[in-house]
Amino acid sequence: MFFVNGVVLASWVPHIPAVKARHAISDGELGLVLFAMAIGAVIALPLAGWLVGRFGSRRMTSVAAVGLCLCLPLPVLAPTIALLALSLVVFGACNATLDVSMNAQAVVVEQRYGRAVMSALHGLFSLGMLAGAGGAVLVMALGSGDVPHVVGAALASLLAVGLQLRGLVPTPTGGASAGRVFARPSGALLGLGVLAFCGLLAEGAMGDWSAVYLHDTLGSSAALAGTGFAAFSLAMAGGRFAGDRLVALLGPARVLRGSSAAAALGLLVALMFGDTLSGILGCGMVGLGIANAVPILFSAAARVPGVAAGRAIAGVATLGYLGLLAGPPLIGLVADGFGLRFALGIVAASCAVIALGGRMVGSTTAASSGDQRAQPLAAPARG
Repeated sequence: MFFVNGVVLASWVPHIPAVKARHAISDGELGLVLFAMAIGAVIALPLAGWLVGRFGSRRMTSVAAVGLCLCLPLPVLAPTIALLALSLVVFGACNATLDVSMNAQAVVVEQRYGRAVMSALHGLFSLGMLAGAGGAVLVMALGSGDVPHVVGAALASLLAVGLQLRGLVPTPTGGASAGRVFARPSGALLGLGVLAFCGLLAEGAMGDWSAVYLHDTLGSSAALAGTGFAAFSLAMAGGRFAGDRLVALLGPARVLRGSSAAAALGLLVALMFGDTLSGILGCGMVGLGIANAVPILFSAAARVPGVAAGRAIAGVATLGYLGLLAGPPLIGLVADGFGLRFALGIVAASCAVIALGGRMVGSTTAASSGDQRAQPLAAPARG
């Protein structure tokens, strides 16, 4: 389910430049249209928690996954801007519901395994993003249109979901609501939340704007433009699968600061060179640099003294999710006034903020070194 979620989202992203051109909208207008997906997510998140509590994570994961697959062709097929925005609202709602449901299901699976598997599942989400973006690039390189691609990707994803439904674990239903337990961030949690905001802002911005930058600003072909997002996804997947070992070897603060600094520097250099190859490499550097930012920050939040782990992570996650929602429209609005190359400097600045503030991860961990390992919390799959 994590893998399919990544495939479906990444199958839509490479077609954003074509949708933008088809409706003849500016970067700023595109940013506002893309924000409709965030609106759908915000509307769905509180309801998703209640639905998981009422019907169980197994059933809601199944329903949300099927709904997400069916929604994939809608933005590409939308004949008007209003219907495009409406389709993205529905797409975002289905994705947010799947986010909550499959992470709740993953907690149950992890408990049955008796060992940590959450990071690997998030890595599979990134691999799904790579597969979806790579498939889109291949199809476009072969000359196929965007409609046949998204319809084919939706059908293939539906088949994959159907084949795996029996593998999901039954969970109790009809109990109390599974809504998030929220702690208003303050002090150390506020600092960690700001860093999570920056990390997910960078992730959301690269997801929606990397292909547009390569295609519109650098003049790359539609197929080559999708390669930038594929590089971002590949680097993020590799970083996530290696993250646990690197943290054990170097410590969380060093990994967070070093990788974020590399992301900021790599993207700045790519923007300065302004050619397609540098752009693709810059996308890869950002993916590698922020791959483990949110997992490290959530782990640090769980060790802040005086706050229950679940409440602490929920508070930091909420600020992080706001960054994920704010990134794409912010880039679009700045691009309208100063150009997309300048606007993507916001991503580099966000990574630099993480690098500068990363030392607080070590201090929060040291302050509670006697705490037991926090139980995993259902969080957005992008983290």
